[in-house]
Amino acid sequence: MSPTPTTGSGLLLPVQDEDGAPFWTYTARGELRVQACGECGQRRFPPRPCCPHCQSFGVEWHRMSGRGRIWSYVVAHPPLLPAYAEQAPYNAVVVELADEPRIRMVGNLVAAPDASLDSLDPAKLRIGAPVKAVFHEMGEGEDRVTVPRWMLERP
Repeated sequence: MSPTPTTGSGLLLPVQDEDGAPFWTYTARGELRVQACGECGQRRFPPRPCCPHCQSFGVEWHRMSGRGRIWSYVVAHPPLLPAYAEQAPYNAVVVELADEPRIRMVGNLVAAPDASLDSLDPAKLRIGAPVKAVFHEMGEGEDRVTVPRWMLERP
């Protein structure tokens, strides 16, 4: 088993697989897309090889608006890994997508796309707050990946 990839500062990078590879290609372009069934059209996340509704292996990728609302959140402290301890307290949010409320994505709510994880005052977190997707490049070389993050629509 290979070690989990990290940035030079020790932050964890997402593990990419064949089914999710297009998701990361689109985020690198600044697009939020989710997998959909090529037969029944049902959208799904995380990506997987087979539709859980009709069992088709047909796949399409639908562009989302990047808008959503905070469905849940936590403020982590004390974190377990040293690179995260330096940024504590920071949040992890679950965002329900406006285009497809059955789909929820996990990420961080930040003050700006390239801001540190602790850039937003935890007192500003509210269930139901409207958010929009922004994109942040992490890692270097072959490990470079663009991850979606979230910002409040009305800070």
